[in-house]
Amino acid sequence: MDPTLSPVGGESAQTLDRGLRLLHLVADAPGGLTVTEAANRLGIGRAAVYRLVGPLTGYGLLRRDTEGRLRLGAGLLHLARRAQPLLAEGALPALRRLAEQSGATAHLTVVEGGEGVALAVVEPSWTTFHVAYRAGVRHPLDRGAAGQAILAGRDGRAGPVTTAGELQAGAYGVAAPVLGVPGLEASVGVVALAPLDVDEVGTQVCAAATTIATALA
Repeated sequence: MDPTLSPVGGESAQTLDRGLRLLHLVADAPGGLTVTEAANRLGIGRAAVYRLVGPLTGYGLLRRDTEGRLRLGAGLLHLARRAQPLLAEGALPALRRLAEQSGATAHLTVVEGGEGVALAVVEPSWTTFHVAYRAGVRHPLDRGAAGQAILAGRDGRAGPVTTAGELQAGAYGVAAPVLGVPGLEASVGVVALAPLDVDEVGTQVCAAATTIATALA
């Protein structure tokens, strides 16, 4: 049998588990981690951490900064970009339904590099005028309904967020965070050229966020 196809043994599975836990620990530490801190949090010795760091660094998933602290590597961005089409595909049915219900342009926004990025956009089919919103557009998280909904999700708040004219003059937005998907910070929202019924559209947006979370979880 090809050894690369052999079942993973107990020791290998433990190493994989520790490596993944290490990545999550570093991801949750904005200032990075020292090897000692990582060892303490994993409950293993420093030597074992060094053995994990070697291959993870080799694949670009971790890096050492100038002070020797462990930080996430650029290789994770490559993996994230490869996963983005799958996220968009899973979200499209709910986004189409939301756009048709609300008569507004619907979008899924994710966090990348500390900014919000429009990953998928669906325009309504029956309106005379609607906002043209391009997939790939970036914006600060503290501006616009999509980014502010993501920040609200970090605090565990699931309700809709509304804004007016923050990213585009004359545009109105309603968005809600996508919660419960490990490793994903995202929001679902709509943007329109006229004020939206917050009660009605807010309910639709929250329902879409829940549907997408279920589809992606």
